[in-house]
Amino acid sequence: MLNKTIVKLAIPLAVGAMALTGCGSDSGSGGDALKIAFQGPLSGDNVALGENMQNGVKLAIDQANAKGDLDFKLEYVAADDQGLPDKATAAAQKVIDDESVVAVVGPAFSGPTNTASPLYAESGLVTVSPSATNPLLTDKANGFTSFLRGVPNDNMQGAAMATYYAKKLKAKKVYLIDDKTDYGVGLAGVAEKGLKDAGITVVKKSVPQKTPDYSATAKDVVNSKADALVYAGYYQDLAPFAKKLKDAGYKGAGISGDGSNDSKFIELAGDASENWFLTCPCTDATVEAGTKKFAADYEKEFGRAPGTYSAEAYDITNMIIDQVKGMKGDVQREALRDALAKATYKGLTKTFSFDENGEFKGTDVYLYQVKGGKIGYQGNVNELIG
Repeated sequence: MLNKTIVKLAIPLAVGAMALTGCGSDSGSGGDALKIAFQGPLSGDNVALGENMQNGVKLAIDQANAKGDLDFKLEYVAADDQGLPDKATAAAQKVIDDESVVAVVGPAFSGPTNTASPLYAESGLVTVSPSATNPLLTDKANGFTSFLRGVPNDNMQGAAMATYYAKKLKAKKVYLIDDKTDYGVGLAGVAEKGLKDAGITVVKKSVPQKTPDYSATAKDVVNSKADALVYAGYYQDLAPFAKKLKDAGYKGAGISGDGSNDSKFIELAGDASENWFLTCPCTDATVEAGTKKFAADYEKEFGRAPGTYSAEAYDITNMIIDQVKGMKGDVQREALRDALAKATYKGLTKTFSFDENGEFKGTDVYLYQVKGGKIGYQGNVNELIG
């Protein structure tokens, strides 16, 4: 989720040598606590996406502590960036300055990842994101040496949108909208290329987040005679836009990405959300056999089903814990970063491993559709199109 000019930030870091040691006693109590942070939107417009991931992180930490086989106690630290680039620096600095923090799950969104990653690189503190999908984040020229991506990027997601429209729905003309965020612009760019390569006519428009009234854009879509629409942005803005599309009489297909793939979209859009397609490089933890126990544990703990990227955040946290355990209580930030970059970990959702630039090695993207007021899991896009 990104597309801004990379700015190198030189901010003093109160971290010292980063030698963080957990000298535990027999059963994980009584030793120095080691902390795992989550950075993402824990307040603001897209808080539901952040809460999904935060809960996955918390559950993994709680279960690891409960097993009683650790020589240290794990603690959770929240770093709320509201999903906004201008809040990301403070959120990152908070966890960097806490010398007990050995790893960060996140940042969740691409814009904040772009802003915070120079700080994390300078501190040697590893960040493993379950959801920041803009392809440029792993460009070696950025120098984001502490960033690992735990999910296929938008080259996969945008291409999946285009392929589904071309091969399954046989679309001829697509109206493509981005919300001017790093995430939206990046996703739209990939989708546009895929659509044009498939011979589909594309009408493109940028409509910024928090647009007061989407009526004019909805009328533009209808008047364009497009038979399909791509919205590259987040649920908080897709919801009012979907309502205006319905009011304007739009009858074509609509598809959006992982930034909209949350039940909050349905809550905010009402029946205007019906039939919308949603993509995500994430599976449905309540459907896949390998994640059903996780889903039951999650619902028992938090009183609701896991959401987008909950299971992926859980897996990444357990991957971090697995590497920490192998360090026998002597956990240094840069050593943990290097170990994770080289590691292969079989999680519940997929196998996690990274290339030399921190890019996730997998490619699978999954399709969902709103039916009967619920987000229904359709399956792997490549399998659906045959």
